[in-house]
Amino acid sequence: MEYFLKHQQVILRSLGALLLLVGFVIHFWTVPQKGVSPNDRATANLARMQASVKGTPATQKSKSKPDSSKFLDELKSQQEKQIEYFTILMMLLGAGSLGYSFLKKKGSDS
Repeated sequence: MEYFLKHQQVILRSLGALLLLVGFVIHFWTVPQKGVSPNDRATANLARMQASVKGTPATQKSKSKPDSSKFLDELKSQQEKQIEYFTILMMLLGAGSLGYSFLKKKGSDS
């Protein structure tokens, strides 16, 4: 306990910076990118090429959507929301800890 009180400012700053950094990295790693992925683009190009070889219009989609139930979709969306909320909470705790370490304490010599 004495060690923590002696080095409280350094510990809080280190913990705050670590939580903030980890929160940002996890949040931006898990948030999906907007747009079309290279695999989807390649699949669409392949379908267009196959359609042009067969002589059918390229507007017909030969790609089948994966069959997943509503329960699984809801579960996935809830997990994504939980991860997003957790990373935001982690960033807020890191920023709070970092900010608190810079506050001047009353009766403190350092």
